[in-house]
Amino acid sequence: MITPQEFARRRRDLMAMMSANSIAILTAAPERVRSRDTYFPYRQDSDFQYLCGFPEPEAVMVLLPKRPQGEFILFCRERDRSREIWDGYRAGPEGAREGYGADDAFPITDIDDILPGLLEGRDRVYYALGRNRSFDGQLLDWIEGIRARARTGAVAPDEFVDLDHLLHEMRLFKSAKELSLMRKAGAISARAHCRAMQAAHPGMYEYQLQAEIEHAFATEGARHPAYGSIVGGGDNACVLHYVENGAQLQDDKLVLIDAGCEYQHYAADITRTFPVNGRFSGPQKALYEVVLEAQRAAIEAVRAGNHWDEPHKATVRVITAGLVELGLLKGEVEELIAKGAYTDFYMHRAGHWLGMDVHDVGDYKVDGQWRLLEPGMVMTVEPGIYVAPDNRKVANKWRGIGIRIEDDVAITRKGTEVLTGDVPKTIADIEHLMAS
Repeated sequence: MITPQEFARRRRDLMAMMSANSIAILTAAPERVRSRDTYFPYRQDSDFQYLCGFPEPEAVMVLLPKRPQGEFILFCRERDRSREIWDGYRAGPEGAREGYGADDAFPITDIDDILPGLLEGRDRVYYALGRNRSFDGQLLDWIEGIRARARTGAVAPDEFVDLDHLLHEMRLFKSAKELSLMRKAGAISARAHCRAMQAAHPGMYEYQLQAEIEHAFATEGARHPAYGSIVGGGDNACVLHYVENGAQLQDDKLVLIDAGCEYQHYAADITRTFPVNGRFSGPQKALYEVVLEAQRAAIEAVRAGNHWDEPHKATVRVITAGLVELGLLKGEVEELIAKGAYTDFYMHRAGHWLGMDVHDVGDYKVDGQWRLLEPGMVMTVEPGIYVAPDNRKVANKWRGIGIRIEDDVAITRKGTEVLTGDVPKTIADIEHLMAS
């Protein structure tokens, strides 16, 4: 669990980067309707969560660097016994101060009376415009109201700065405690994938494997997947974001599972591909070995000082050479890479940032150049080969084979740490686990 001290440190670090006489404003995630009068399970906005850990909707956070009366103000719902009987407990302003470190806290219903006064006289507002359109309008109305009183000496902020630029750079570098939570998420997810491999058999349905995975998440305290679980058997593995998960698994086919849990707001992201009947066929084995070699090459390239694109380039080289060797591509490897011929079979990049969001925040380029990898960053490494079932340019034995292998990798001062390495990924280890 992230401690109150770490939340306070994050707020201090953010405010240290803000200009003098400025204000930062963040809004909580709204509740979202699932159907009619039922709602999706609530999840706090990741930026809001990162800075204070307050778990409720209808909340606004205000940061005021060097304000003598207190730098961290929270607006939130009041305690309401009648609503708490139906919807669950609320912290209320008192709980926001005692449990979440707010220097001061007010009912959200008082925000129109209080926040304009906090904005008045500030030079700069740090805020993520466009994320909460309703609040955008409210904020602009307050500023217009201050400007309308200019003849009385009221001074409105004259500059908006995107808060994401500062905050997302902070989130890109994980603390020791964050890495600990991500190891836990990775370990839970790894055990879930092993459970799925052992449960799989011809005739079961994709959604049944999904249930095995998500049951394993929940029993270890990770009550929600980090994203919609992908369970694609046979041809469905060639659909990159396949989420229907409704088909029956066939005896001689592979199944691709891309699934990870969220543990205390931190995501894991694992993909494994394995044979439904526990034994790889010859063509399946040949393509699988190419993907596995590509992933190993990419993980080797995940090193501090290398740039972001180097792991991807390593996968492109291995996959293109492998496809040429197997006869799915014809020509010189360098020329095929230059032409992008591999994209008929490998059409995505080798990974993405990982953290509180499965596709986590952080720039991939700085000043137009791929950024250098540094200790504290966490990324996925997930090469794949997908041979469309209607691809008439290749022999029939390859068609409908989709393979991806994905792990989560932390960059450390000593090299790399694979956070999800407990799931078998060699052919021998997968077949051994499935036979056990």
